[in-house]
Amino acid sequence: MRLVLAFLLASALPAVSAPCGGDFNEFKAAMSGEARAMGLSDAAIQAFMKGGQIDKAVLKADRGQGFFRKNFIEFSQALISKSRLQNAGVYSKKHDASFDEAARRFGVSRGIILAFWAFETDFGAVQGDFDTRNALLTLAHDCRRPELFQPQVLAAIALTAKGDFDPGVTQGAWAGEIGQVQMLPRDILERGEDGDGDGLITLKTSAPDAILSAAHMLQYHGWRPNEPWLQEVVVPDQMDWAQSGIDKELSASQWAAMGVTAREGRLANLPASLLLPMGRKGPAFLAYPNYKVLFEWNKSFVYVTTAAYFATRIEGAAPYDAGKPEAGLSADQMKALQQTLQARGHDVGKIDGVLGAMTRAAVQKEQTRLGLPADGWPTPGLLGKL
Repeated sequence: MRLVLAFLLASALPAVSAPCGGDFNEFKAAMSGEARAMGLSDAAIQAFMKGGQIDKAVLKADRGQGFFRKNFIEFSQALISKSRLQNAGVYSKKHDASFDEAARRFGVSRGIILAFWAFETDFGAVQGDFDTRNALLTLAHDCRRPELFQPQVLAAIALTAKGDFDPGVTQGAWAGEIGQVQMLPRDILERGEDGDGDGLITLKTSAPDAILSAAHMLQYHGWRPNEPWLQEVVVPDQMDWAQSGIDKELSASQWAAMGVTAREGRLANLPASLLLPMGRKGPAFLAYPNYKVLFEWNKSFVYVTTAAYFATRIEGAAPYDAGKPEAGLSADQMKALQQTLQARGHDVGKIDGVLGAMTRAAVQKEQTRLGLPADGWPTPGLLGKL
């Protein structure tokens, strides 16, 4: 049954076409029609749709993700604590067999799983109290990201048909993620794992299920076994800063030739991007191919970089050297910068005051044009020049 449903989902999910933003009952009817066309049972569809409603708190949360406006140092200090690091060691030891199996079957290092498990739910302690069915319907009906959430509604109906989702009872995060590692319904349906051997996939209550499911999801998205993901480095006072950024890669020998050295150990013999989250005077990292896989879990640059760094700490790396970064921009200044960059023809995505990858790339181009060190870190001085 699971394989049949996964096949149906894989073949039918891309063609979502329910109208967004209009009458909610008409939207539910359209989604029900799509589910029916996939071969999902009327019983499961009715059980899921009955009582489903818009949750305004979900829309408020979706519009107000101010936490991601923090810079890397602020964000990492907020999420990484001594107790979280200690608890990572406790849970690593407690579920040692599951982590070993995750490494053996999927090639995923325990540090990464522990980092996301810690950040997402504090190792299962805080999994969210939003009605998951309503959260998914709300975001699928909203016109901001229907292409992401309408397939998740269909996946949740499929999970309902399997008996793995209880509409109106299942709770989780505001964005529809479920369980200790906060996975969306489609990922659970297609890549969920029975880690404890009880015949069920229960990510809310079973740590082994959560650990193995997280590993499977990362492997599916391209995780490469036995390779690093992030390494702190020391950069010289002068170099071609325009080579930095997540959108560029050089070999270890090329970075070494430019004066980049590992803060601990040696550079890995892999292609890597030089990350300067707060510019050339702040923390510096080489990001290897596995780092980019983490964006399949979360799209935020600061979140992914912090999780990747925390994973290295869990596995024994030293705390990063914060350096002495130049002052950054306030949220209002960042919005003004994004508007200015957009007016100059740069694609920065949404004007939201968040320093994401697109804004960083645009900043770097303008720094190059102005003859400034092109490290992608916007300062009040740059804003003034623009």
